[in-house]
Amino acid sequence: MPDLPTPQDAAEAALFSECWDAVLSYADLCTSGSLTANQLATESFTLGMREAREADFAPPRTSGRRAARLPMIPLLLTAVRNTAAGWEAQGLGHKLDPDLRLWLNSEKAARYTGLPLQRPVALRGLRDMQEADASLLWLAEVEALPLTSVARRLGLDPAVAAQELEQVRGLFRDRAHRAHLDTPMDAECRSYARLLDAVTRSSAADTPDDLSRHLATCVQCAEAAACLRLHGGGLPAALAGGVIGWGGLAYLERRRRATEVRLGGGRPGAPETDGGDPKEGTGRSKVLRHGLLGAAVLISLVALGVSMMPMGGGAGDDTTAASHDDRQPVADPTSVLPSASDAAPRHTASAAPSSSATGGRPDHKNPDPEPQGTSSSTASSGPDHRATSSASPTAPTARTCHASYDLVNQWTDGFQSTVTVTTTRALSGWRVEWSFRDGQKVTQMWDASVSQSGGQVTADAADYNQSVSANGSLSFGFLGTWSGENSAPYAFTLNGEPCSLS
Repeated sequence: MPDLPTPQDAAEAALFSECWDAVLSYADLCTSGSLTANQLATESFTLGMREAREADFAPPRTSGRRAARLPMIPLLLTAVRNTAAGWEAQGLGHKLDPDLRLWLNSEKAARYTGLPLQRPVALRGLRDMQEADASLLWLAEVEALPLTSVARRLGLDPAVAAQELEQVRGLFRDRAHRAHLDTPMDAECRSYARLLDAVTRSSAADTPDDLSRHLATCVQCAEAAACLRLHGGGLPAALAGGVIGWGGLAYLERRRRATEVRLGGGRPGAPETDGGDPKEGTGRSKVLRHGLLGAAVLISLVALGVSMMPMGGGAGDDTTAASHDDRQPVADPTSVLPSASDAAPRHTASAAPSSSATGGRPDHKNPDPEPQGTSSSTASSGPDHRATSSASPTAPTARTCHASYDLVNQWTDGFQSTVTVTTTRALSGWRVEWSFRDGQKVTQMWDASVSQSGGQVTADAADYNQSVSANGSLSFGFLGTWSGENSAPYAFTLNGEPCSLS
C-alpha cells in the first residue's frame, strides 16, 4: 500500500498551488524560452522550499527570536534570481535574458547578496517584519490581490483587513527607516537622514531643493525615500524593485494585469476565483500550471530531498529558446532580428504571420502581391480616365486598428510604458511597430518580444497571446531609457497596417 501524504506534504502542495504562478511569471521574464522558464521555475521552487525549511527549523537566536526570513512568494522569487545567478556561473547563461546576464555581472546584483547592511532598504525592512505582516503587505501591494482574497489566504477577518494593511504599512515604514539609519553612509547622506524621514511622513510636506538634488544622485537615499513615502502609490514599485531586483517593475506590471484577468477585467458578474495567484492569461503559463499542479505532492517531496521527474531543458530546449526570443541582441543581432529593410512590406491584419526560423515571427521577406489594376491600365481607358483617376486617390481608407500609448512612470534616465492596440479584425498573430523621435531605447519588454533598429521598434506577439478576437485588444509593456526629451512615439502599425493614435 503506498504511503499517504503527510500533513507537511499537503502543506507544501498547497504552497505550490498558491505560489507557482508567481514563480513562473518571474522565471519567464528571466529566460529566453518557455521550456527554459519552466526549468528555472522548478529548480527555483525546490531551492526556495529548502531555504524556507532551513530558516523555520534553525535554532533560535540568543534573543530567543527565530531567524528572520522573507514571506513565501518573495522568498521564492529571490530563489529564481539566485538560481539564475547559478546558471550564469555554471556556463548556462545563454538560457537567460541578455539584460539579466548584464545585471548579474554588475555591482547592482552584488548589493542583493553582499554585506547585509548594504543590501536594499526594502529587502531588509520586509525581512525584519513578522512573517504574517510581511505576507499581508506583499500580497496586497505587489501581487495586487483583492483584500478579501488576501484575508482568506492569511486567515484574517475581511472586515478589518484594510485596517490591518494600514497598520502593516506603518510597520514596514518603521523597519525601513531603521534599516536606512543602520546603513553605512557618508556624512552628506547622514545629514539628510532626519530631513528625509520628516518630509516623507506627510503628502503635504514640500521637499527642499537641496534634498531633491541629493535624491537625484544618491541611489541608497532614493531607495529609502521610496520606502518611507507611503502616500503617492510608489510603495509597490519600491517593494518589487528592492526585494526582487532585476525585472521588479516588469514583474509588478505582470501581476497587476494577471489579477485583472482573474477578476474578469472588471466585467460585472465576472466570477472571482480564489485558491491561487492569478493566471497570466489563457496560454502558456496556464497550461504549465495545470500540468504541474497534478504533480504538486511529488514536487513538495522533491523539496524534501526525494528525487524528481526530469524536466525539459536539454539541447533541444536551448535551441528553441534561442530562436524564439529576440528581446535583446545577444551576439549577432542580424542572425535573429529582422532588419529595418525587412520590415517595409505590409501585412493584412487578418492574416497570421508566417512561421520562420525566428520562432514563428511574421515573415517580412515576402511582400504582398501587386494589386490588380494599375494607373497605366486606367489611363488607357479613354475619356473616362479623368473621373476614374480623380475618384480613386480621394477614396477614404478606414483604419482597422487603434493604438494607445500610456507613459506609466518616468524617472531621471528611464521610463515605463504600456501599449494597447485594438483591432476590428481577428488576428492569429501580430506585430506592432512604431518610431521614437528622441533616441529612446527599449531595454526590457513583457508580453511581447522586442527588436529595435535606431528609432524604429518592433514588438512581436509572445507564444501565449497570438490570438486576438475581432474588436478585441492586445497589450504589452516595456521599460526604456531616455535623455533630453521623452516625447511620445508615432507611426504605429499593426501587421504593417497604419493605426490611428490617441
